[in-house]
Amino acid sequence: MPLDTMGDESDEALLMRYATGDQAAAQALTLRLTPRVYAHACRMLGIPAEAEDVTQEALLRLWRMAPDWRQGEARVTTWLYRVVANLCTDRLRRARGVALDAVPEPEDEAASAADRMLEKSRAAALQAALNLLPERQRQAVILRHIEGLSNPEIAEIMETSADAVESLTARGKRALSAELSGRREELGFSDD
Repeated sequence: MPLDTMGDESDEALLMRYATGDQAAAQALTLRLTPRVYAHACRMLGIPAEAEDVTQEALLRLWRMAPDWRQGEARVTTWLYRVVANLCTDRLRRARGVALDAVPEPEDEAASAADRMLEKSRAAALQAALNLLPERQRQAVILRHIEGLSNPEIAEIMETSADAVESLTARGKRALSAELSGRREELGFSDD
């Protein structure tokens, strides 16, 4: 079956097809999920190479557990976000002994146009501010405001209550606002 005809199938259906040996379903699901998994890992870790490793490991875990998947218990994306979050948390805990200055800056491949540079500065400022948040606040803010998940979905991923997610998100947003408020002009935001 061509990949473009699988767009209507759910992640769960594709995973079940892969579990029965359908390699095209695995390829379609990989193409669908990899960008989201990588983006989430990159935002959690702030280091693209580390995010690539986490993405690969998370997807390998998905393929390994596919034969045991119990449809209807959880969404594939919910399960996968939880795995990514756990892998990122493990890496962040191991890296705590590394000085911030020892972490290499991502290479700048952007064109020299002013708007691209400004966008990159904004993204770097946001990532730096996210990196200052406690892990659970960072995870809640990323899942809610960058990934666009609902509080109940985030609660399931983080294995907590929706009220706790709301609290974590609110505290994280306040901390981000405080961290970035003095940089509005530098980052090209006017008070108009």
